[in-house]
Amino acid sequence: MATGSEQHLYTFEVLIVSGPLAPSFVKKNKVISRTIQMRGDQTLGQLHQAIFSAFEREEQHMYEFQVGGKGPMDPQARRYVLGLDDGDAGQEARAAGDVERTRIGMLGVKENEAFGYWFDFGDNWWHQINVLAIEEKRGGGKYPKVRKVVGKSPPQYVDWDEEEE
Repeated sequence: MATGSEQHLYTFEVLIVSGPLAPSFVKKNKVISRTIQMRGDQTLGQLHQAIFSAFEREEQHMYEFQVGGKGPMDPQARRYVLGLDDGDAGQEARAAGDVERTRIGMLGVKENEAFGYWFDFGDNWWHQINVLAIEEKRGGGKYPKVRKVVGKSPPQYVDWDEEEE
């Protein structure tokens, strides 16, 4: 049974704050963001998939969400990670939860708060997720929904040789 916060509709602005971005790309795309709506009963794993699709990524990698800190990369944030059942006791001890079991409505986020999303631990794509709105969900409809796109999607892997030419 869904709790009150799990019956809400969450609007997130997902901004890329750092990653392997070519200078020529950044020059043409000063801000790169996607506004995504999710239901509170959907999981962080589903939010990851929405972000992955919205930024037109092609290859899956490890990722985590960092909630309750002062934004991305805050070591004090609660970490929600992939697969706590993989036997990594150290990761389990440090993690607040599993992305596939943690629903957005369980996070306790409020409007105007921000949290972090770290994708691809090798290339280090860092995102800030701003909570723009939390509303009562009315009617049906399929979620997640991408409501706004700012800037082009950067290539997941930069061809640095081409960039130097």
